[in-house]
Amino acid sequence: MGSENLVYGLHAVMALFEHHRPVRQLWVQDSRQDARVDELLAKAAEFGISVQRVARDKLDKLTNEGRHQGVVAEAGAAQAGDEHDLDAFLTTLISPAFFLVLDGVQDPHNLGACLRSANAAGVQAVIAPKDRAAELTPAVRKAAAGAAEMTPFFQVTNLARTLRWLKQQNIWLVGLASEADQTLYEMDLKGPLALVLGAEGSGLRRLSKAECDFLACIPMQGDVESLNVSVAAGVALFEAVRQRTPK
Repeated sequence: MGSENLVYGLHAVMALFEHHRPVRQLWVQDSRQDARVDELLAKAAEFGISVQRVARDKLDKLTNEGRHQGVVAEAGAAQAGDEHDLDAFLTTLISPAFFLVLDGVQDPHNLGACLRSANAAGVQAVIAPKDRAAELTPAVRKAAAGAAEMTPFFQVTNLARTLRWLKQQNIWLVGLASEADQTLYEMDLKGPLALVLGAEGSGLRRLSKAECDFLACIPMQGDVESLNVSVAAGVALFEAVRQRTPK
């Protein structure tokens, strides 16, 4: 059993069932009894999934002391797609594209938080590079609180090339950069859109920045120079939601 296939936490595990992800095994803390656990057990019985009642220290060991809330599942293989899957996915969209692109976010908690915000904002897909970036690990899934199972996630070999391809599909690219002359609130974020955010600390890489149609900044009022990438993603995504919501 590979640790990369473990999903833990009540929301994340329930999302596996709700989105028909294959679940091979479910472990539940033997002392954990409440309505939410009963609902999970009912789902497991419905799908014929084996359930083991175990001590908390067993779950602590499985998750490397992660915050499992007394529930751990062994899921099917990770669902990250590649650029070919992204191409096929784009043909299935029936509304204007609304994507989040993360240029090298390496912290798993930040990636999980970005996925959670993306799902809450109605983002159709999150795109990231394969190299020097976080993958869909158990820590990411836990931080995403189920969004990792619900939001299509694509990891591409060459991010700059993928950005160029997105532009060819008539999707506007708006990158966040502190040196931008325009603020996020001055941008038109309606229509086919991909918001592009850089990694923690270093921001957007030069090639990614060069592929963006526009650069925008989040106006900072205090003494700090930048926001955590997951916070910046939330701000940017929900400004886009505000603009894209019919009055």
